[in-house]
Formats: sequence, C-alpha cells, structure tokens
Amino acid sequence: MIRIGIAVVVFWLTACAPVSVPLGAAVTEPEFTDDAFTASDGTRLPARAWKPETDPPKAVILALHGFNDYSYFFDDPGDFLRARGVASFAYDQRGFGTAPNPGSWAGVAAYARDAADAVRALKRRFPGTPIFLQGTSMGGAVAMVAAGGGVLPKVDGVILAAPAVWGRATMPWYQRWALWLGAHSVPWMSVTGQGLGILPSDNIEMLVALGQDPLVIKETRIGTLYGLVNLMDAGLASASGLTTPALILYGERDQVIPKLPTRRMLVNVPSAARVALYEGGYHMLLRDLPAMTVWKDIAAWIDDRAAPLPSGADKRDVARLLGEDD
Repeated sequence: MIRIGIAVVVFWLTACAPVSVPLGAAVTEPEFTDDAFTASDGTRLPARAWKPETDPPKAVILALHGFNDYSYFFDDPGDFLRARGVASFAYDQRGFGTAPNPGSWAGVAAYARDAADAVRALKRRFPGTPIFLQGTSMGGAVAMVAAGGGVLPKVDGVILAAPAVWGRATMPWYQRWALWLGAHSVPWMSVTGQGLGILPSDNIEMLVALGQDPLVIKETRIGTLYGLVNLMDAGLASASGLTTPALILYGERDQVIPKLPTRRMLVNVPSAARVALYEGGYHMLLRDLPAMTVWKDIAAWIDDRAAPLPSGADKRDVARLLGEDD
C-alpha cells in the first residue's frame, strides 16, 4: 500500500510538472521592423523603436525587458539616446506584454535564441553600425546566457542593468524546496509580490503607473517563476563566458536581486567588464528618479568604452560590495 501511495504521489507530481511553450524549429530568417520582431521559428513579437533623424544611426541598441514587464520599459532611455544619435529597439518577449501566450514561460533556450535572432536581424538592417545588447533584470540574464553561451552573433558590447542572477546556488534550501514543490504540484497557481516589503525603485509615480498598466503582469504562475529561476541559474553560470565588452550596472539599494548572487557574478565575469555601482540606485536603475545619470553613463560608454563614466560610478569600491554581508 505504501508503494502504491508513493507511486501515486510521484505520478501526480510528474503530471503537474511545469511546462514551457515549445520553441518552434527555425523556418525563416529573423526580421526586425519598427513595430515587430519575427523570430526564426516564425513567431511574431510586438516591438518598439526609437530612431534618431540621422540615418544610419551612430549605434543601435537591442533592449530586453525584465520579468512581467514589456518593451515599453525602454521608452524614456530610448528617447534620451535617440536625441544622441543612437537607435534603440525592444520587443515583448514570449509570454509578456502583447506577445503570444501571456503569462506563460518559453524556456531558457527560447529567450536566448530570440535575442540572438533579433541581433542578427538588426545587423542585417544596419550593416556596419555598432550593435549593443542591453538587458534589464530578466533581460540581463537572457543577454548573459546568449552572450556567454555562444549563441549570440558578435556585438560591440553588452549592457547589463541589475541582471537577474539569483540562482539556486545562492538560495537557502527551503526556498529551493518550496519552489520545486509548488512548481511540481500547483504550477498553474498565481502569486503576487504583495506583502514582501520590497521596493524596486524610488520613483513612486512610475511604480503607480506600472500598477495601472494592464500589460504589466501582476500575478505570476508558480510554473513561470520556476522557469525564471532556471534562467537565473543559467545566467549566473554564463558569467565566466561573458567575453564581449560589458558594462554592468547595479544599484546598492537593490532589494530585488540580492548582493550575494551579484557578488558571485562579478567574481566570475572577465576582468575586462566595466562595473558601475550606484549608491542611491534601486533595482529599476533605468527608471529610478536619478535614471538620467545611468542613461548618460550608457551613452558615454557606447561612445568610448575605454573612457571613465561621467558619473564616476565605475570608480566605486567593488571590493566593498563583494565583501559586504547580505
């Protein structure tokens, strides 16, 4: 009887295992227009573009949004960079914004391949123009997996804003256990971040607007959270393979991605990466109240990756961050 009970439980947990929307086979050349990105499997993902009057632009940025967000996240920095001759493009990643299957998870390989496809399409559209891959939070993990895993075409630089690298290796056992149990028993159940007391930004007006935006996901399926942690695992593991010139941005008041995984990431990235630490920065660096400081640093790094950043954030004591307790 005990064996039968165990078998039933195992079957139930397996049957309820989290699933991903499968990635299709490559059937077409990826294409990026001003309002849509078509991936190599033919999936059409809504997109936005911020283009300067100069043609061609002096540089092109592909921006990847964070978890439960969508392409609109880059609207303000996109406008700022457009005025400085830089074109920016962003698309709603699978399962987010107005992309197909909202609330679902596509899998680590799908997100990384989409980023590589999008870069490939932009390189064809802007031949000879410097291309930069920018990733924020979840988008930063996608960028790290694509760049560190060898699937990304050659780019001129990778810009990571508070990359999501809170993998299982830096989680206490009870968090890993609870996540696994939830994902393998009730993956369809939705949870919110309410009650956690986490402040992602000091820009309260912006946070209120996000709360009213119907395209920003408010309730997340546990199976999707499980997929996000898989991505963060892969992002953290990809740190040592990030040989592309990189600018890594982190706010010292970040309450979303703890210092421990960030320290582990920074220890493993090649020494050539530029690290900028913002004393008053929260997790949403590109939309915090002093976000323009970060935008100026990004613009300056694109112009000259060897010059000091205007804010001096790259002169902060990284060793102090690496040595702090959580």
